[in-house]
Amino acid sequence: MRFIKMAVTIDRHEGFGPFSRSQRCKLQSYGHLDPNVVEHSKSGGTFSHSIELAFEAYNIHRSFSTPCLPLTTLVGEELTCHPPRIEIVRGSGAPVHALVVEVAIALASGIKPIPIPSGLGGAYAFCNQNGTNIAVAKPVDEEPFAFNNPKGLGGQMLGQPGLKKSIRIGETGIRELAAYLLDHGGLAAVPPTALVKFSNAAFFVTSNAAPSALPMPKVASLQRFVGHGFDAGELGPSFFSVASVHNIGILDIRIMNLDRHAGNMLVAEHDSNNASYGGTVADLVPIDHGFCLPEWLDDPYFEWLHWPQASIPFSDYELDYISKLDPFKDAEVLRTTIPLLGESAIRVLIVCTVLLKQAAAAGLCLAEIGQMITRKFREGQELPSEMENICLKVKASIHTKNRTEQGSKCERAEISFGDLNQVQWEAFLEHFGELLHSVFEDRKCNAKKLEHLGSY
Repeated sequence: MRFIKMAVTIDRHEGFGPFSRSQRCKLQSYGHLDPNVVEHSKSGGTFSHSIELAFEAYNIHRSFSTPCLPLTTLVGEELTCHPPRIEIVRGSGAPVHALVVEVAIALASGIKPIPIPSGLGGAYAFCNQNGTNIAVAKPVDEEPFAFNNPKGLGGQMLGQPGLKKSIRIGETGIRELAAYLLDHGGLAAVPPTALVKFSNAAFFVTSNAAPSALPMPKVASLQRFVGHGFDAGELGPSFFSVASVHNIGILDIRIMNLDRHAGNMLVAEHDSNNASYGGTVADLVPIDHGFCLPEWLDDPYFEWLHWPQASIPFSDYELDYISKLDPFKDAEVLRTTIPLLGESAIRVLIVCTVLLKQAAAAGLCLAEIGQMITRKFREGQELPSEMENICLKVKASIHTKNRTEQGSKCERAEISFGDLNQVQWEAFLEHFGELLHSVFEDRKCNAKKLEHLGSY
């Protein structure tokens, strides 16, 4: 079988696509690719509230050099005049750039996204020319309940309450990116993630869509594929390192992860001699962060909450990492990088991080902190978490009106920080910090009393 050589170029006007003979460029191998070559636009204003407008709001075009990557195509295959393309909407850094280039190469060489059958939303795997999985894409219009959902769970428009009421349909992708941006130093090992736009790629389109000669562009989250043999549910917690559990837990508390189950903690691959994990301690890699950073204090789910590792005190390194977290700097990063993410969700990040920092400094372990922000069930009723009760007291102290909603069997407060103006928000944070300090001081006193009674 004969092959001819072609190339893919990162064009300043046309995104990623096959290399035209009329263009001038220098071919280079992937191993010598400059990671700074894949860039996104830093101009053009902010996202519209509806991510549907992102297709028009951001044409990710910026002047930069155009190195080309050699590919091959079968002789006789004609290149279409509208080849598939991928463009970075949001995301930066060498790992992200390298990931997008690899997917661009796959698209240009004729490889199509492969639907992943599991899960409630549309998800697709990309492989390279060797058949190795390299990335997972999740289009925002194929999320659970979204109008283009391929698994029978569609019909609603973007921006409406989603599977988790505190997270809107079409906004899980930006939360995937937020989790990656907030994983400072790669502590929790969140895989490289970006928000991208695919053009002319073979994704699902509902039968109700208007006929079109070309597939409609798709905004999607794109994440590096994680090679793994198991997920956490297939092995059980006794196999996992304490540091790995702590690192994921620290991130989950900061971002108030509503969906940290065993299936989205993957067991990192070991060499073939340790494939059975017998006698080894495995590390975990967290994925699927679409249900984090809710718009109000919701009920998180932490699979690790009752694992023995969560009750082991933080190491000095972990305590130092937590102490250096800056929730206000993180908030500014999110405001700048992901303007579609609502301020109410960003304030949830700040509140959760403040609690984490004070709790860790007071000597609480991961399990104790997780229990503080998790709701309790008693006699069939869902009760507010300890953190929610603290926030209720603080909001009442600054004379703000709390919205309420009817729970399944009880009336509980829906605590949002989006209704606070800047002065009220600053007052809330001040009083919140003071009340947390008194709560942790009371815990210390009670612990000392119990220790004293136990000595008799």
